[in-house]
Amino acid sequence: METYLVGGALRDRLLGRPVKDRDWVVTGATPEDLIERGFRRVGKAFPVFLHPQTREEYALACRSRGDAASAGPQVSIEEDLRSRDLTVNAMAEDAAGHLVDPLGGLRDLERRRLRAASPEAFAADPLRVLRVARLAAELAPLGFEVEPETRRAMRSHRVREGLVALAGERVWGEIRRALASDDPPRFVRELRAAHVLEDVLPEVDCLFGVPQPTRWHPEIDTGVHTLMVLEQAAALSPRVDVRFAALTHDLGKGDTPPEILPSHRGHEERGVTLVDRLCARIRVPGATARLARHTARWHAHVHRARELRPAVVLDVLEGCDAFRRPEDFAALLLACEADYRGRAGFEHRPYPQAGFFRTALDVAARLDAAAAVGARTGPGAARALREARAAAIAALPRPGNDQA
Repeated sequence: METYLVGGALRDRLLGRPVKDRDWVVTGATPEDLIERGFRRVGKAFPVFLHPQTREEYALACRSRGDAASAGPQVSIEEDLRSRDLTVNAMAEDAAGHLVDPLGGLRDLERRRLRAASPEAFAADPLRVLRVARLAAELAPLGFEVEPETRRAMRSHRVREGLVALAGERVWGEIRRALASDDPPRFVRELRAAHVLEDVLPEVDCLFGVPQPTRWHPEIDTGVHTLMVLEQAAALSPRVDVRFAALTHDLGKGDTPPEILPSHRGHEERGVTLVDRLCARIRVPGATARLARHTARWHAHVHRARELRPAVVLDVLEGCDAFRRPEDFAALLLACEADYRGRAGFEHRPYPQAGFFRTALDVAARLDAAAAVGARTGPGAARALREARAAAIAALPRPGNDQA
């Protein structure tokens, strides 16, 4: 029995990047051999085991990823590596530190090239298309590029059909990791360059080519603006939910009636419907979906802080559930700031609207509710508290104003 370090852990170590999770491949062994050594099986459809001490994953070598019938003691490490997605992930290191590299992965690392391990790599598992785009985003600071032939293989008819049929949880898993990367917009750009963004995120894909008023959006194109917003969100916060809200905040503009373009009246309400649909399809976690929904609905109101009546400011706070979830509201304000700055020439401008809404929430939340309500009960008490909160907000100085 031989064990090999494989995949991303070896790739990242060779690149000098931090190694997070290590994966191993075992040759010359059966499931029973590993169980006898104290390993615990965790893969139902495929023979994957947890090491009794390190809890790291050990998989039997196989000729086809995910196919239990192709795994066994007779499979060589070279055969296993040829079944992987990219050459840079198709290297292994044995216990003596010798590199096994049948596909030239080390050379591709040196050339900063992402190249498919085989012509059938993506047909075998269409999720690999998302992994390539995600890896391009993660390795963007190192200058990695997707090989043109690999990009063409990503958009074959068979692969695109498979992309549409992927389970939502698997799609969200890759999107989540891409949003956490150093360059989230690169993920979207790679999918679009491969002509598969419409298969994965059609609500985002249809934003490209949609015009906006040049007065507020010098970049004009809504899709371009969306990627600029995502870039700003990545600079403002490492939080995936903030970045996802930035990506989806303007989905309603993709559904604007053509006769009113480049205006986008009502895009906030249309956007809520599209955000809900997208989140349900790819199984976005509840808290992340909620932030995206609130951002789509209320971001334009936050931008117009100076002109809003106090009651409308209160509508925003209540609509975002800011009194019960102030941390979520702080995240929404980050997404709104990214939206404001995600425009040509606006990247470094201040965003006082966020400070105003933070102060408005603080003032309204600290109000002496008992004094405001007095002896009133029921609807009368709620109305009195709301009036007192609106009066407190009305006393605040207003920020400068701009649209987005």
